[in-house]
Amino acid sequence: MKQFGIFIRKELYHIFRDRRTLLILLGMPIVLVLLFGFAITNEIDNARIAVLDQSKGEMSQELTQRLVASGYFLIDENLWEVAEIEQHFREGKTKMAIVFPPELQENLRRNLPTQIQLIADATDPNTATTLINYASAIIGQYIQEQARGQAAPMQITTEVKMLYNPRLKSVFMFVPGVMTVILMLVSAMMTSIAITREKEIGTMEVLLASPLRPAMIIIGKVIPYILLALANTVVILMLGTFVFGMPIKGSLLLLALECLLFVITSLALGILISTRTESQQVAMLISLMMLMLPTILLSGFIFPIESMPLALQVISNIIPAKWFIIILKNVMLKGTGMEFVWKESLILGGMALFFIGASVRNFKIRLE
Repeated sequence: MKQFGIFIRKELYHIFRDRRTLLILLGMPIVLVLLFGFAITNEIDNARIAVLDQSKGEMSQELTQRLVASGYFLIDENLWEVAEIEQHFREGKTKMAIVFPPELQENLRRNLPTQIQLIADATDPNTATTLINYASAIIGQYIQEQARGQAAPMQITTEVKMLYNPRLKSVFMFVPGVMTVILMLVSAMMTSIAITREKEIGTMEVLLASPLRPAMIIIGKVIPYILLALANTVVILMLGTFVFGMPIKGSLLLLALECLLFVITSLALGILISTRTESQQVAMLISLMMLMLPTILLSGFIFPIESMPLALQVISNIIPAKWFIIILKNVMLKGTGMEFVWKESLILGGMALFFIGASVRNFKIRLE
């Protein structure tokens, strides 16, 4: 038993000696509980909406106040004409628009039928459906309250319009998200593990002693993963288009360039991870903690970022996948050009340069 106790003590020393692995193993439960507890929610709070009040009457103002007071909505902007609605959706400013017709107050007075229009950005069908249901319930409750004691019921209904995805196909949300996860998996995780493997088995020193420069060695390691990631992109787009009927309304060239930009950003992140780790196990754990979980939970792929705590909303801004998903939805579903995705493209480009610079710096320090 004494020998067995010594053996257990030796294993504990081995675990405690690798501080990075220990930190990940102890920190992972905390991070997972916090992420899943705060990020996974189907409720939506403080969703940005636009209001086109052509009525300018008492009822439209009271309904707008009711919507804001519910806590589900924030008035992003008051519009002046119908043409502004789609412009706001293309720019990603709002999730839903409410249109009060000019004859609302007059029809209310004369007890004539009228409609309040609810227009939602259905590139995320779950969010669009939830917002429409929230708004319809608030409007319906208000109409019931106003109709009490009246001889004739108020003939006001809501007209729902779903832009970009009128049939509310969930595949329109999952194809961009799955593409992002696959590209991140192939580009970042597999690259970090492949380079770390060379260091772990001792062949990296042999490669560095070859006539090739270190930069050429790294480029040679990542080019196959670039080709593999782009091949996966083509396969996913073909499946989404020909099997599930997902449209690609924007430029194919722009879409290809944006995919290449995201792949380069992910590869640079994978290289950075490999320069800071010495074993495949640590590289895998860091990739899962820093890449896969944030990509799934904090990118807006499944769960709306607006409903998360402010701290997670801030953290989501440093997740490359968030900006890439915005680009994909704009180009593929909304048919927008570079004028609507230049900011997201610039952010991805800046991230790529930062990761490359940090990787080069760490790689040189490691060689000294």
